[in-house]
Amino acid sequence: MAKTIEEVLARQKEGAQFVLSAPLLGLELEDFDTVAKIWVAQGGPGFKVAGVPHRKCVDGEFFIDRVTVVKLPLS
Repeated sequence: MAKTIEEVLARQKEGAQFVLSAPLLGLELEDFDTVAKIWVAQGGPGFKVAGVPHRKCVDGEFFIDRVTVVKLPLS
């Protein structure tokens, strides 16, 4: 069952590290790669990327398929 970013964030405590992935959010790999690149560069809605994103090779091209993130404090 696909979840929204808001549903995933609501279950996490401030400062918690957790993984976001294409299947978790119900996104195609290419779509997840696009938003993950934005999260890496600018941060996400309520979280920041921690570490190096995991990539998967499909037909010789690498796509981000999951990222470890840290929940930020509420503003």
